[in-house]
Amino acid sequence: MRTDNRLPRVLHILLHLDEIDEPVTSERMGEMFGMDASLVRRTMGGLRKHGLVASIKGHGGGWHLKRSTVEISLLEVYTALGSPNVFAIGAPEPSSRCLLEHAATDATRAALETARRLFEEELKGVSVADLASRVKT
Repeated sequence: MRTDNRLPRVLHILLHLDEIDEPVTSERMGEMFGMDASLVRRTMGGLRKHGLVASIKGHGGGWHLKRSTVEISLLEVYTALGSPNVFAIGAPEPSSRCLLEHAATDATRAALETARRLFEEELKGVSVADLASRVKT
């Protein structure tokens, strides 16, 4: 099963951006985090659209935080990444009028929705800065 590792990777990037005083190029971030520079640009572009980071063009340019990590919740980062599925389990539209199939699908959807809400609620209560403080204490 393929997993989506973008959230922890992006959080890692944001934590380091907070520690670096100057803008960081996509190429340098690619080297730091073992990613292709074009993937860094695409990922950071999504974060820029949500107001989490900004970029400066030209010599001495690169990516930097637009807001303090204290102000950025993990939920905002998750949302900026497109709110990827939390689980590989899905609940497709029923393919028949069978009431048993509908019951199975409805139960699965309800459980997934509850899990998604709990996951997002947990993310909402944690800032990126909270992650750094867990390491520094």
